[in-house]
Amino acid sequence: MLREIVFDTETTGFDPHQGDKLVEIGAIELINHIPTGRTYHQYINPLRDVPEDAFKIHGLSTEFLKNYPRFSEIAKDFLSFVGDDGIMVAHNAPFDMSFINYELKHNGFDTLNNHEVIDTLEIAKSKFPGARNNLDALCHRYNIDNSKRTKHGALLDAELLAEVYLELLGGAEPSMNLSVEVQKTQEVNTVQNKVYQVRHFSITHEEEQAHQNFLENKIKEAIWLK
Repeated sequence: MLREIVFDTETTGFDPHQGDKLVEIGAIELINHIPTGRTYHQYINPLRDVPEDAFKIHGLSTEFLKNYPRFSEIAKDFLSFVGDDGIMVAHNAPFDMSFINYELKHNGFDTLNNHEVIDTLEIAKSKFPGARNNLDALCHRYNIDNSKRTKHGALLDAELLAEVYLELLGGAEPSMNLSVEVQKTQEVNTVQNKVYQVRHFSITHEEEQAHQNFLENKIKEAIWLK
């Protein structure tokens, strides 16, 4: 069983080592590349002010976040959702993983350094070199509806990223394509194995006699008459 956690974070800035903090985590679970319906979503009190530039991106203000739990209070639930076998999937994964692991380490929890990490940004760059490969651009490329994404939101972005990720892997599940091929094969076999009823034709005595005269007088030593 392949279990993946597609996730996204929102932060107060770009570098946890310079005092920036997580303010939101959103994640969804995939089993064998299929969403299970299990999700994780949490706003986090960063215990500091949210800069105006960050607020413009995600819309999460200091006032809004002050009543939510600190990271240390939600870490166990998050780690429980990820589990020991979860493969982490994110867009520009080094950024998100750096914040997650920094917070885990500095709050006395085990980091996710032993988990496999997949960076969808790197996959997109390899498939579309030189093109814009942010989440909005990829949604547009794959006709994924992102009209609700007026601002960055961790859970919504994780859901959109899961759709993008499956498209980057090749789109529809192979099993779905296989079922279509099986159906086509069955249709072909049905045509090939169709049995037609024997048709009978009646001829007159004069037609039969004329045919016999033709065989005797026009075709000499016919092998079927020997």
